[in-house]
Amino acid sequence: QVQLVESGGGLVQAGGSLRLSCAASGRAFSSNAMGWFRQAPGKEREFVVAVSGSGRSTRYADSVKGRFIISRDNAKNTVYLQMNSLKPEDTAVYYCAADSSPYLSGNYYTDSAYDYWGQGTQVTVSS
Repeated sequence: QVQLVESGGGLVQAGGSLRLSCAASGRAFSSNAMGWFRQAPGKEREFVVAVSGSGRSTRYADSVKGRFIISRDNAKNTVYLQMNSLKPEDTAVYYCAADSSPYLSGNYYTDSAYDYWGQGTQVTVSS
């Protein structure tokens, strides 16, 4: 069982930056590939970025490529999402998720690839 707790959300002006954190419980954090998803009001949850257990492999949604950076510190059981050049359309609840495998699966961009989810953290970008 893995428990995930996100933090770092808040209100920021367009063009600003935020860093989200997702702390995981349990041992062997490096055995979990991790993902970030987001859900805006009235919309379905969408994939943002994923990282393999080692941190060597990453995948980004086109909408955030070049602006967001995912990283992980396996010694601290934490994955980070650095969000730069934020836009109003980035406003959403951001969720981190953990896969029971350390490898990015073929469907890493779908909810079904992940076994554990955090409660989410709100990010609001004002124009």
